[in-house]
Amino acid sequence: MKQMTFAAFALLLICGGAAMATDPSTTTAAKPKSPESIECSKQADAKGLHGQARKEFRAKCKKELKAKAAPKSP
Repeated sequence: MKQMTFAAFALLLICGGAAMATDPSTTTAAKPKSPESIECSKQADAKGLHGQARKEFRAKCKKELKAKAAPKSP
């Protein structure tokens, strides 16, 4: 009897977890991407970058684009 109770409990946890994972109310909405992010992604795609190299390139690219777009102080 103890094994059957444990099996039922385990099944409940598995099924309940799967239902929670697909519940849209528990997921966060994706933020809209900035124009800088989209442009840097396009450039990274054109260069065929993946993984850490892509991450580093996009970070540097976005920083440079935001610096260019920022108003210059007199």
